[in-house]
Amino acid sequence: MADERLRLGGMALRNGLLIHGPTHWAAAVRGRDGEIAVASETKPRVAPGLAGRVPGVRGPLKLAEAMAVLPAVRRALPAARLPFEDWRVIAATGGTLALTAALRRRGGPSAARESAVQALGMVPAVVALRDRDLAAYHGVEHKAIAAYEQGAPDPADVPKEHDRCGSNLIAPIMLLSGGGSVLLERLVARPTALARAGVGIGGASIAVEMFAWSDRHHGSPLARAFHRPGREIQRLVATKEPTPDQLEVGVAALAEILRAEGVAETAEEGTPPPT
Repeated sequence: MADERLRLGGMALRNGLLIHGPTHWAAAVRGRDGEIAVASETKPRVAPGLAGRVPGVRGPLKLAEAMAVLPAVRRALPAARLPFEDWRVIAATGGTLALTAALRRRGGPSAARESAVQALGMVPAVVALRDRDLAAYHGVEHKAIAAYEQGAPDPADVPKEHDRCGSNLIAPIMLLSGGGSVLLERLVARPTALARAGVGIGGASIAVEMFAWSDRHHGSPLARAFHRPGREIQRLVATKEPTPDQLEVGVAALAEILRAEGVAETAEEGTPPPT
């Protein structure tokens, strides 16, 4: 049995929850027949070992690993509906790409233009979260994981906002990527798509390191300031209070990840692992 609580992450599905553990993933979804289906497997590793712990590299690698899990989830749980599986999200993504390209063709580099580009990049996510079920399962994700971390017996009693949510990366990524793009265009007459991608990846990598620092210094004034925009995004847009039926799916996903990671007895007893 583990000597401390597992570090868990997750992704809301349109009809359930996917949870990432240290070595496995687990998911639970509610099918059209009302029954809960559960599955788990070992996580794929994009770059195991030292590379995954190198600052500036680990962020993109972790994201790649999270994306690599999705095909396995669909194979194991055909009923699972992924966040982007909606024609409105696909249309919003296409429109965003077209508008972004048009903006970049007009005029010289400016903070105003880059702010507009970064704001446009959020449109597909906002469209996706207009689905109340997706936003509610995002709340389920936070409540289930926080209840486990805090040893709370009922996830319903835990706030739907969580300081390790990816929404905490939105503001720093927008600022860093936007500022980096302005600087790139002032230094290079016609930046290539590869150069722009490098700026975006660099901004995201720095934001992830800021995120990791805030987690290590949780509760400090600077960490609280870092988390404030993300918490407001979660409170206003990204999460909704789930129903008891949706929380039941989250509890099933949590129990499955603990079983897969070898701490099933703790989960069944309703108490957290000793710390």
